[in-house]
Amino acid sequence: MTPTLRDRRWTVHRHIPVPPDVVWQLLTDLTAWPRWGPTVSAATFDDDAALTAGTRGAVKTLFGVSLPFVITDFVPGRRWAWTVAGIPATVHEVEPAEDGCRASMSAPLWAPAYVPVLEIALARIDRMARHRHQASRLREPPDE
Repeated sequence: MTPTLRDRRWTVHRHIPVPPDVVWQLLTDLTAWPRWGPTVSAATFDDDAALTAGTRGAVKTLFGVSLPFVITDFVPGRRWAWTVAGIPATVHEVEPAEDGCRASMSAPLWAPAYVPVLEIALARIDRMARHRHQASRLREPPDE
């Protein structure tokens, strides 16, 4: 994955051979964040809210520091972005593509050192999405 500059952000993309909704579920499931996010050990919402624009919560880093977050941009099934501790952070996107989807993550222009973290996250999401998709296909009844 080669990072590109898009909208003044460092962006990495990855083709994942599963339907976009499988990746979207991983991107929006707080319990999955620590499994794919290398810098996240836990995340919670302030209320029993769902991930949407304006949702507030806290993300706990690997160093044990809990930081407040706010979802600043949300397009269902496509994109969400957030601020962490009041600072613009990552954008997470998924879009349909031939034979699956294209997942993207981006970091602010001032944070190029975070690009390898995004690459690791996308690789983990790829692995998790393939596993989840394969498991769901095994549970489907055979065609008659």
